Amino acid sequence: MASSIVMDLRQLGHLLAVVEHRSFSAAARALHTVQSNVSTHVAKLEKELGTVLIDRHSMEPTAEGVAVVERARRIRTELQAIEDDIVSMRHEVAGEVRIGCIGTTGRWMANPLLEELSVRHPALRPVLVDAPTTSLAPRVLDGDLDMAVVNTPVVDTGLETEPLFDEERIVVAPSGHPLAGLGSIDVTTLASHPIMLTPVGTTFRDAIDQELETAGVRLQAAAEVDGLRLLASLAYQGYAPALLPASAVSGYPAGDWSLVHVDGLARRSVGLVRNRRTTPSMPVMATKDVLCDVIREIAPRQPGIHVTLEP
Repeated sequence: MASSIVMDLRQLGHLLAVVEHRSFSAAARALHTVQSNVSTHVAKLEKELGTVLIDRHSMEPTAEGVAVVERARRIRTELQAIEDDIVSMRHEVAGEVRIGCIGTTGRWMANPLLEELSVRHPALRPVLVDAPTTSLAPRVLDGDLDMAVVNTPVVDTGLETEPLFDEERIVVAPSGHPLAGLGSIDVTTLASHPIMLTPVGTTFRDAIDQELETAGVRLQAAAEVDGLRLLASLAYQGYAPALLPASAVSGYPAGDWSLVHVDGLARRSVGLVRNRRTTPSMPVMATKDVLCDVIREIAPRQPGIHVTLEP
């Protein structure tokens, strides 16, 4: 039997606006139209599909609405990719590319990435988003980001992952502390000194605790700080030694402290994730190529970072 559904792109666009702005009035402002117009388009789409897509009390999508929104976001991404591809084929690589990146990596990667993009593809409009992996991965799935540099593994069948580098867990020790200047230590020596850590329940801390538990080793917390960049800053200011991923210690100027490698701790992996359900546009592929080239060139210069990206 032939389908009677005649939904159009405007209906899907209005539905997405309501979901993303959490009200019909806010969606109307974002779309530069009136609220009645938004309500009409969403209601017509619901009538054609024979189901409610937005709960009018909570303004959350229903189960059916979630399914429609997921596909509508992919459609929006593909439509933008078509436009960007045509412009890039006729002229130079152009268009907006949204790149997510965990903050520790962004500290040393963002500047050379933006500089190289401006040289190779001056018409590109990169947008960088700094957030944790738990926030970035869903945004790649939703189509809000074209790609993201995250901690891996990310367990989701909708994402494809390309390895970028592994990073050691390193101690930043203030000058005068017994750990300063040792070069490297084992986990038993590490556990004999109170050190600053991220709190229990954070991905970085839990992975370390789980790994050391099998070895019968338990770390002493001099302080618990929720935020790797703040943790690094406190260590560099001399409050106490801190255990950090190598990315978090990169880029700081020389000071009254030293880096101490920890033997016996597994490295943390970082990779590039992309939505496997969409075809990347030419601008996205060009940006990915530049990002990978920057990693190959810059990452080996960072202490404790080992490139895993294919040549």
